[in-house]
Amino acid sequence: MLEELKQRVYEANMLLPKYGLVTFTWGNVSEIDRESGLFAIKPSGVDYDKLTPEDMVIVDLNGNKVEGKYNPSSDTATHVELYKAFPEIGGIVHTHSSYATSWAQAGRGIPCYGTTHADYIYGEVPCLRCLTKAEIEEAYEENTGHLIVNEFKAMNKDPKAVPAVLCKNHGPFAWGKDAHEAVHNAVVLEEVAKMAYRAETINPRIQPAPQELQDKHYYRKLGANAYYGQNGGK
Repeated sequence: MLEELKQRVYEANMLLPKYGLVTFTWGNVSEIDRESGLFAIKPSGVDYDKLTPEDMVIVDLNGNKVEGKYNPSSDTATHVELYKAFPEIGGIVHTHSSYATSWAQAGRGIPCYGTTHADYIYGEVPCLRCLTKAEIEEAYEENTGHLIVNEFKAMNKDPKAVPAVLCKNHGPFAWGKDAHEAVHNAVVLEEVAKMAYRAETINPRIQPAPQELQDKHYYRKLGANAYYGQNGGK
């Protein structure tokens, strides 16, 4: 089971450079096996062109390394908190993709300006506050996870409907049912961030897409009665 998990996570990590979401080692993907409570994640600071499936690190939900010759990603504690709080997600991606990170550095959420965004993400991609000095110094990565979890609960956001978030002055996190879907959502996030930036440049007075249009596109693809595609909303 662990070898298959490491293979899937390796393949998902290799999609990040393929889709232009990472520079150097600026990113990581993980996937959890809910039955065992273990997840695999990219090792910290290892170049993508040198990675192998065997290099993936196995971690438990207490953040302890269970298997692997390398240290896990420095963002592991954030992944732990998200997996613990959101049982419906099975894969997590963190990148510093340039357009999404630009919105995060600007401290702005990404409004839903069109149907590309609405097909995958319900409403605005939120940008959360920066961590306090004490939160950064005490347990930076763990507190990043706590912040995402607490803000999603405070905003009453469903992590399945909003599978991405921006951490102010930092960058994006995205997730999905497994590692590959999480990467898919991270690619979508970067594209809608790019489109939103260009749309605001073309028309600084732009307004979000009408709610009824957003609803139509989200629910026809991902709602209970979805009819997009050849197998429901899949």
